[in-house]
This record gives sequence, structure tokens and C-alpha cells, in this order.
Amino acid sequence: MFRNVRGNGTKAILVVVFGNRAIDDTLLELQDVLEASGFVCIAGMEAVAEHSLMHQFGTGRPDRQDEKELLEFATKIMESVEIQRTPKFPGNRPYREYGGVPLKPVANGKCTSCDLCAKECPTGAIPLNNPKLTDKDKCISCMHCVAVCPKKARNCSKFVSFIAGRKMKKVCSGRKENKLYL
Repeated sequence: MFRNVRGNGTKAILVVVFGNRAIDDTLLELQDVLEASGFVCIAGMEAVAEHSLMHQFGTGRPDRQDEKELLEFATKIMESVEIQRTPKFPGNRPYREYGGVPLKPVANGKCTSCDLCAKECPTGAIPLNNPKLTDKDKCISCMHCVAVCPKKARNCSKFVSFIAGRKMKKVCSGRKENKLYL
């Protein structure tokens, strides 16, 4: 999407929300894309939220402490907005290869084909003419369809979710911190 927008020198503040794990190369990649489109990246932040797949990680985040900290970040950004320097974002080039996530939500017997999930899917992985299907190649496992379904009729395999949760426990446990880059 950003590759089709022209920034014409507009200042940009990069915000990456992550589910209590790590952002890997995301800020760096976003910076590269935005700068190639003519934006000037002046600040960035990592903001912790509850994990979209494994809700046991980062549960209740952002919380009051996060809100306070993010407001402090906003103040620091506003104080430095006139300084023309490019922040040093974490990450590596070439970027970490994204291999996908095996958790792909599917419709269960509660599905009434209301189409809300299909209309809301950011990648078009759920066909409007048959919202009970999921194109696993297009699905990015964002779980938005699960979140918006009024009937709670979309979910992932409980067994695969259990295995994934066990695998992610080491990297997702504990309180991760928000970070600001100026």
C-alpha cells in the first residue's frame, strides 16, 4: 500500500504493534518502504499489545502503564520534531524471511455466512460468495476475522494452537517493553 503513495518529504512516525514477542526487522523494512516513497522518517516506536494468536501472551496489553509510557513517547517525539535526523531502527538487511504461520482460522458450524469476516479481511483470503472458506495462501493469520465474527464462528485448530503456544512460550513470556527511537 505504501509503495503506491508519494510522501513528498512528509515527516513520518513509524509505529509497530507487536504481540509480546519481537518486531524483528519490521521497523527497518517499514522505514525503507516509506523512504522509497518519499517520506522522511523522524521517529519510531514498538508498542506492545496482547498477542493476536496466543492471547495468553501480553494479556491485557496495552495497560495503564503502556498508555502512560506511549503518551510520554508522543511528548518526546513532539519535542524533537524539528530535529532533522534519521533514527537508527533495529533489524537487519536482508530482512528476516517470513515463512508464514500455520494457524489459519476456518469457519465452524456456527457460521451463518453473514459475510462480515470476508468484508473485513485485509488480504481477501475469505471469499464474499462463500465466507465459510479460507484461502490459506492469502491468509496472514492476523485473526481479524476471528475478532469481528458476531457468532464466534471462526477459529483455529485447538491442537495446532496448543503446540504453537508451547513453542512460543519461551520468546513470548514475561513483560516486554515499549521502545522509542528518535
